[in-house]
Amino acid sequence: MKASDPPPPSLWRDADFRRLWIGQTASHLGAQAGQVILPLIAVVALSADTQQIGVLRAVQQAPILLLSLFVGAWVDRRRSRNVMVLADFGRTVVLAVVPVAYLLGILDIPLLVLVAFLVGALTVYFDVAYQTSLVRLVSRGRLAQGNSALEGSRSAAQIAGPALGGALVSLLTAPVAIVASAFFFTLSFLSIRRIRRPEPMPAPAVRQARVGRQIRQGLRLIVRDALLRAVGISSALFQFSFAALMTVYLLFLPRTLHLSGAAVGLVLAAMGPGALVGSLLSARLPKRYGYGVVLVSAAVLADGVMLGVPALRGSSTGTIAALMAVNFLFGVFSQLVDVIVVTVRQAVTPISIQGRVVATINFVGMGLTPLGSLLGGCLAGALGLRTSLLLTAVTLALSPLFMALSPLARLGRDLPGTVGEPDG
Repeated sequence: MKASDPPPPSLWRDADFRRLWIGQTASHLGAQAGQVILPLIAVVALSADTQQIGVLRAVQQAPILLLSLFVGAWVDRRRSRNVMVLADFGRTVVLAVVPVAYLLGILDIPLLVLVAFLVGALTVYFDVAYQTSLVRLVSRGRLAQGNSALEGSRSAAQIAGPALGGALVSLLTAPVAIVASAFFFTLSFLSIRRIRRPEPMPAPAVRQARVGRQIRQGLRLIVRDALLRAVGISSALFQFSFAALMTVYLLFLPRTLHLSGAAVGLVLAAMGPGALVGSLLSARLPKRYGYGVVLVSAAVLADGVMLGVPALRGSSTGTIAALMAVNFLFGVFSQLVDVIVVTVRQAVTPISIQGRVVATINFVGMGLTPLGSLLGGCLAGALGLRTSLLLTAVTLALSPLFMALSPLARLGRDLPGTVGEPDG
């Protein structure tokens, strides 16, 4: 679509897109609520100690690193909607085991850990499939609008899901509260399976290729294509730096600024509404000013606002208000970056390899997160929290600096074309 052409009609008029949006939103609500409810079941119903809670939390996240590359290749062999439906159905069944086991008196920590791992694994399948489904459902010219809506609801779920999970545990017994997550997965299953628009089956050559070969194809495409390579490197730099920053930040707020737990929660919650605003802006600004300009500018602004945090002192109302403003702005600009990066990645990646590209970029980004957290902890112990927070905030500039020097900065108001697939 040319920049002078009239904008495409709203996706909200598309019944199939609405079904995808409802399903994706419900799925994220269920996943976010479950991440809170499962550990609370361990604490409240099973009297788990801190080490057991640590293991449970680690097991919830482990499938991202263990399965992402395989899942990316697996999803590319199948219709993405079928994968989402099966993942939702599987999570519903697995979570239903918890209240049943509790009523039978056989619920224990090992069973809860197994449930957490299986739910985490099925969530990886759903997330990779949902990130490939939009490009199979709408035209390239409507990707920005679609991603704006989907990422906005994802941000809302990240705010509402944990709060809903905590509230349900307070109202109900913890093992019964997990039924809420199962309900949301069921709603997602019912909505996505009602999508009517045909989704072609991947070509036989894709379905019959060896998984290892397909994984290498995904890696090779990212390495060879300048835009995808820039997306992968900038995402990895951000995840590494952000993990280091948040490790120090979560210590800085209570120990240096002496904020209460409620105040810390209020400060962090401000990021959510900012992300919603960023999602709305992401559907408009790139078409007006160009994808590259908006992407780099938003990345610089998102990282720049964090540089002011180390200068704050005390726990006054003014300090809390300033921190909320910083987190709100960070949410706005970082969400702009996220939506634009996802849209560009979808536009340049061939449909047949979308899953592998998504999974590879997620794998690289999440793979560096533990190293970033370790760096943040080491800096905090060696240099003190305030100095470490400043240094980790400065490291956030690595991602926008790389973007500014990469082909991403030169993107105009039209989405780039699809790159060729790598040779087998």
